[in-house]
Amino acid sequence: MKHFIDISDFNIKNLDSIVSTAKKIKKNPQKFNNKCQNKTLGMIFEKESTRTRVSFTVGFQKLGGKSIELKSESIGLGKRESVEDILKTLAQFIDLLVIRNDNHSLIRKLSTLNSLPIINGLSDFSHPCQILSDLFTINETIGNIKNKKITWIGDYNNVLRSLIELQALYKFKLNIVLPKQILKINKAKIIQNDPSKIFITSSITEGVRYADCVMTDTWVSMGEKSTKKKFFKNYQVNIEVMKLASKEAIFMHCLPAHREEEVSSELLDSERSVIWQQAQNRMFVQQAIILDLL
Repeated sequence: MKHFIDISDFNIKNLDSIVSTAKKIKKNPQKFNNKCQNKTLGMIFEKESTRTRVSFTVGFQKLGGKSIELKSESIGLGKRESVEDILKTLAQFIDLLVIRNDNHSLIRKLSTLNSLPIINGLSDFSHPCQILSDLFTINETIGNIKNKKITWIGDYNNVLRSLIELQALYKFKLNIVLPKQILKINKAKIIQNDPSKIFITSSITEGVRYADCVMTDTWVSMGEKSTKKKFFKNYQVNIEVMKLASKEAIFMHCLPAHREEEVSSELLDSERSVIWQQAQNRMFVQQAIILDLL
């Protein structure tokens, strides 16, 4: 039984196949409108969600299936009965399950039961659906990611960890720009894999120069209680920062965005920004992930 938990669980052939299917769905969605007929997708969200919730719900409906959202407090996840028993129960009714939570090890644990396919809809450790759809967006806007330089500006968070896992496979140039305080704590984790094409710096100027794509995210992750926002005071991505990148460089943000904090509204709404295309592509890639698992 297959699951979709982390980018590092796959090889290039696996991921390219999913992205290829996503491309076909986007080009001709009618060809896929009955692929999940008589199938049911379950979703458990223990954290807030807009894009993931809507893109999975609508995407599965467009494949001909039905979806049901299960609130963890309503089903008593881990309270009324063990999570293992709940998962085995759900497997009697639904065909696959999306989980968004703050406990990556639990998602991993549930996947080992092989009761039904599990999709990581975001955890405290990673966000693989986001990064795979970002790969799709990069490929269709500026070309093959293998030949590009991607710059990340922001925190060491779940999205960045999935991006680093993607780089380990595709070997594109990755510049990571972190404030000194964040870099000091996390540098060893970043370079534990092959760092030959990863450049780490606290300088935006050094990190953005000649980049083909500049990515950022909120300075403090959803639900995280932290005082580290003060470290990011000079790390906003704006029009002036993008002038350091290549002439055709794009700007990406997984959203939600805190305007005038990590990104200026001017840049977010500019022609360089592909955030809405990026958001839309979540649905096509997630549809492709679902078809790969079923």
